[in-house]
Amino acid sequence: MEQGATIKHNIKNAPKTGSWRYIKPEVNKDKCIGCETCVAFCPDACIEMRKHENDKKNKAEIDYDFCKGCGVCAQVCPVKAIIMKKN
Repeated sequence: MEQGATIKHNIKNAPKTGSWRYIKPEVNKDKCIGCETCVAFCPDACIEMRKHENDKKNKAEIDYDFCKGCGVCAQVCPVKAIIMKKN
């Protein structure tokens, strides 16, 4: 019987792909409801949910080193807490 493998990834060795981006998503922390929809739809897996000061829920945080600016997160956000802005 075949066993699955675990691939250990070192983020320090990953190429940064966001340098050619001309628009980027910005998260309005006041509007973000912490639903994590953007995390599931991000094709580059560059969105994490993190605690911010005085917030009870985690809010979306974008890693701009890897974000290509595709805008999927802004499209799927149910409360439009993510907007695309020029760099």
